Amino acid sequence: MPTRILLQTTLLSGGDDWAIERFSMLEAYLKSLTDENGKPLCEVTARDRQPDASGDDPVLNHLSRTDFDQLWLLALDTGDGLSPNDQAGILRFYEQGGGIFSTRDHQDMGLSMVAIPPLGGFHYFHTQNLDPDESRCCEDDCETKTISFPNYHSGRNGDYQHITPLEPLHDLLRRPDGSAIALFPAHPHEGGVGIPEGATHARVIATGTSKITGRNFNLVVAAEGVEQNGHRTGRIVAQSTFHHLADYNWDVSTGCPSFVAEPPGTGMKENPQAIADIHCYSTTHLG
Repeated sequence: MPTRILLQTTLLSGGDDWAIERFSMLEAYLKSLTDENGKPLCEVTARDRQPDASGDDPVLNHLSRTDFDQLWLLALDTGDGLSPNDQAGILRFYEQGGGIFSTRDHQDMGLSMVAIPPLGGFHYFHTQNLDPDESRCCEDDCETKTISFPNYHSGRNGDYQHITPLEPLHDLLRRPDGSAIALFPAHPHEGGVGIPEGATHARVIATGTSKITGRNFNLVVAAEGVEQNGHRTGRIVAQSTFHHLADYNWDVSTGCPSFVAEPPGTGMKENPQAIADIHCYSTTHLG
């Protein structure tokens, strides 16, 4: 059976922002994948949050393994992107064994995840759940003055970065030939991810390097499912920025919201291996 994916933002549709239409290349790529018999490897439902009169999203509020196998949560809000019932639905889905790929960006973006302890604990913010390493609670990207920590500068939008997969090599970072994925799209101010205290089932699987300070920072954390109340929970993947998957970071000609002021790069366009690696990385999550 194909993997059923809910590709979900925490933003409302429309407006000058990073709504779901700015992830159309990811959606199209996933939908293009087939097995040796030409059958689809996944079914993708891509949507923005659509709150009802009570403020609840009708899909997230009732999220269940009956309908989806994985939630790819693009948390792009600053605290109001998920209602308490939405958060409860996501937690229930995880406890049922649903896999969650979670990503956000700099400062307090995606703050609504904090209220989902198994998920929000893997993401470090500016005002809540700060990085326990106080030396990291400072600006890394000093070029965009309006954005504060965490804001690791891995390169320009449209360029790629060299990542460091950590040993033992995780299957999420393995190319079909067994070698390690080496390139991710870059971004001027990536967020922070890490391992909550006591999360022995989790580990950092890849790091990046700031082009401003030369400092290493966590790119991806993977937490395998655990036995809980007689059931096995789903896997959680926490990623430092949604820009690894955005159209603009794969191809800057697709455009971006008007508030993006940083000059773009051309590395993704010039190096075919960069787009091949992020395609491969997207595919490994289907297992």
